[in-house]
This record gives sequence, structure tokens and C-alpha cells, in this order.
Amino acid sequence: MPNFKFAKRIETLPPYLFAEIDRVKAEVAERGVDIISLGIGDNDLPTPEFIIDALCEAARNPKYHRYPSYAGLLSFREAVAQWYKERFGVEGLNPKTEVITLIGSKEGIAHFPLAFVDPGDLTLVCTPNYPVPPVAAGFLQGEVEFLPLYEENNFLPDLDSVSEETWRRAKMIYVNYPNNPTSAMAPREFFEKLVGICREYEVILMQDAAYTEVYYDPDNKPMSVLEIPGAKDVAIEFHSLSKTFNMTGWRLGMAVGNETLVKGLGKVKENVDSGAFEAVQQAGIVALQQGAPYTEQFRGVYRERRDAVLKALGEAGIEFVKPEATFYIWAKVPKGYGSSAEFVTRVIQEKGVVLTPGNGFGAPGEGWFRISLTLDTPRLMEAVERIKTL
Repeated sequence: MPNFKFAKRIETLPPYLFAEIDRVKAEVAERGVDIISLGIGDNDLPTPEFIIDALCEAARNPKYHRYPSYAGLLSFREAVAQWYKERFGVEGLNPKTEVITLIGSKEGIAHFPLAFVDPGDLTLVCTPNYPVPPVAAGFLQGEVEFLPLYEENNFLPDLDSVSEETWRRAKMIYVNYPNNPTSAMAPREFFEKLVGICREYEVILMQDAAYTEVYYDPDNKPMSVLEIPGAKDVAIEFHSLSKTFNMTGWRLGMAVGNETLVKGLGKVKENVDSGAFEAVQQAGIVALQQGAPYTEQFRGVYRERRDAVLKALGEAGIEFVKPEATFYIWAKVPKGYGSSAEFVTRVIQEKGVVLTPGNGFGAPGEGWFRISLTLDTPRLMEAVERIKTL
């Protein structure tokens, strides 16, 4: 048999965090353990019926059975532009040149560096972080520098600590607010400062905004970076219908912002995929136009779950950061454990509860673990009770 070898970019790739968790989970499940999985952030709530109905109707239309547009249906991109106007007050997004349809935001985030990063180019990544951006830059032989996020700075990067030389070298910076995994939100002042720096040094600003609609205080809604004057000179923002409308498996998202950045991503997509199924895009239009009341209901469910879990964690003596947004809780590993991985491994092997080790998101996550609120409250309470008995 031939001995086929992986390319170096694959051989040096660390295990994808959630794939590794699935592997360990499967091993424990084989022993007959009742698994409670609070690892991956996959909504357990169903997609609303009115969105499903829209898909079924569109899927029966033969015109959507052919290859879709690479950039996405113009009608979907128009709906995205209108949603940005209504939700964030972002005026004047051109749906033809400043909006592109994605097969989920992960796809767009992974493909975007292909358009702008050459070997040796520097990408700044705020960490703990979603694993995809540094992997994508690394695939291109780009250099990655991590900007740590610490509790004492409200999980915001210290932009003043980045040297002028680094800013001059940087091709782009990746930020993610509301943040996965820490659940932190970024204030307007942070985005204003970051946009100003990126404009001064001509750095591409990638903002991952997938969780803007999962928030808990209606008077403190997460913002879009495009609300900042001048942001469209340097920024591209990635969004998704996954978390907003419980459509994780549908794979539909969008990128919006600077025309050149959107065009570059489009050039990549023309050569590596054939676009999102147009019947799904039709359902996405309906979701964007009619889904706000349903999203508000989802927020109420996550709020109830969050409050119950925080109360139980407090009673168990586990410290945590109260989330302002996302459906994650960022909690501190109890004393007596050498690492996040040691704690999480013991929890899954002895109690059948799947958590995510904080250091899996980057070195500053050491000493933390992430809980996903994507199970019903009784199941979440059972998970915490099991953890308490360690």
C-alpha cells in the first residue's frame, strides 16, 4: 500500500478542539456513561417553524435546484443590508458590493485570509480565541502574534501594549465581540480606538460578530464595528444566522464591510465553493425580516438557564464571569487542579460531563473552562450537581 503523507501544514496542525472533545466523549460513552455535553456551542432549540416553512416552499421551486450565485442571492444580500440598518443603524451598505453570502461564518473566516495574507504576513489574533483564524493564517505560512485577553482588562486586548513596529508590520487583526469563549462585550470606546489604529496603519480589521443577538440586557446591546465612523475603510464583519435564529446546521452567514475586502473574499469563493443553496437563502430572508420576536424568546430561555447555572456554580464555590452576551459561561478551574485540561478530563471521565478547557482556546485561557448553555435547565442543573461531587 502507498504511504501517503500529509502536507506539512496538516502534520503540524494541532487537533481541532471540538473534534478532540468528541473523541474523548465517545470513549466515555462506550462505557455506558450518561453523557451531558456542555462543550460545543450548538443550539438545542429548534429552528422556528416559519423559517422551516419558507425553506420547504423554496426547495420545491426548480429554479433553486441549479448552481447558486457565488456571491449569494441579491435579495438575500439586500435583506442583510436592511437588517444591519434596522438592528445596528448602519446606513448605506451596498448589497451588491459590500455584502456577500457565506456557507456559515466559519467558512468565510477561514477563506478570507486566502485573499490577503501572503507568506510572512503578520496576523494579530486576540486570545483566548475561536480556533479558526490563526489556523487559516498558518496554512498560508503567515505569521501569527497573539494578543492576550485577561480578566483584569475585561477581556479586551491592551492595544497600547502593541508596538508601533508591530502595527506597521501587521496585515490584519482578528477580534470577536461578543467574545467566544469569555462572553465579554466590547464597548464603543474600544472599537473607536481600534478602528483609528487600523486606519492609521492600514491594518485589516476582521470582526467576528456571530453572537451579537445573544445578549441579556436590552439596554446594553452588542454593537457592530460598522457603527463606528470610518470603520468601513478597514473592516469586514462576519455574521451568521446560526446563533441568531437557531440555524447552526443550515450553514448560512454573511460578511459585510469594506468593498475591497468583500471582493477579495468573493474571489476566493468563486474558486473554492459554489455558493449557498438558494432555497436556504430564501429562508434566511424570511428569518432576517420576521425573526426578531423569536430571537427575543430565545434570549429569555438562555437568560433563565444562565441565571440558574450561575446560582448553582456560586453554591458550589466555583468562580465565574457573569456573561453579558453569548450562551457561554467562562468559569475558573477549582483549586487543586494543575491545569484546565486536568480538571476537564477528570469531569468527563468520572462524571460524564463534557466541558471545554480554557487553554484549548489559547494560553491565556489556562485556569478557566467554558460551559455551553445549550441544554435545558434540568439537564444543566444535573451537570453542575455532578461537578460538585468531584
